[in-house]
Amino acid sequence: MFLRALRWLRRKVADRAQRLLLTVLAAGPIPRHVAFVMDGNRRYARSHRKRPTEGHLEGFQALRRMLEICFVLDIRCVSAFAFSIENFKRSPEEVDTLMGIAEEKLLELCQHGDLLNKYGVRLNVVGNVGLLPKPVQKAARKAENMTRHNKRRVAIFNLCMPYTSRDEMTTAVQTCVQNAMASDSPETPIITEHDIDRALLTSKGGSPPLDILVRTSGVKRLSDFLLWQCCENTQIQFADAYWPDFGLFDLIPIILDYQRKVWSR
Repeated sequence: MFLRALRWLRRKVADRAQRLLLTVLAAGPIPRHVAFVMDGNRRYARSHRKRPTEGHLEGFQALRRMLEICFVLDIRCVSAFAFSIENFKRSPEEVDTLMGIAEEKLLELCQHGDLLNKYGVRLNVVGNVGLLPKPVQKAARKAENMTRHNKRRVAIFNLCMPYTSRDEMTTAVQTCVQNAMASDSPETPIITEHDIDRALLTSKGGSPPLDILVRTSGVKRLSDFLLWQCCENTQIQFADAYWPDFGLFDLIPIILDYQRKVWSR
């Protein structure tokens, strides 16, 4: 009983300290849109002698932690690269496992009183959803619909799966061409950069411009994620921690660097 009470007290103290730290951090300029390439789940599992499935499950817990930190900071939009279209090339066993986790966690995220409901966040499943197994497509639609009433803070969570920038940009250009061909205007239709930008999946979901893109696990590449959205003002940050280990003290230097650069403009 004493040990249980001690653990509870430690959690309370840690929670209060984190809230205080976030309050101080929020006193400076806060990015509107932060994106994460959640890399390193499998290497994390290997380094801890765990099964890959356990690495992916702990990666989901890290996503929950990071979402809560971001929404407490009043970051308006968070995007997370959960599954690339290229990941379908992995072994059938791993793909099936990841799809099962996705189906379960999509619905878990949106349960009454859970994280997205608590902070009034609207979920967008961003990507070529038609490539997902039917049960996962159904879970995605259900999860999105369950958060459509969340308008209190107008916060957005883009769960990108299955996604690549090349697929998103190709689809956006195709949409622009179809719209131009269907136009009744006598003038020759011209497709502009603005037209393509409006046709992107993130734009349709109401996402603001991307301020920070973070990739974990020490790998320094973008891996076909939000390439169009990475404009001249996007700050790209690489963290050494594997995604399941990524936490508040990894995010703080990134936010402070963003604030320093905003103040120096």
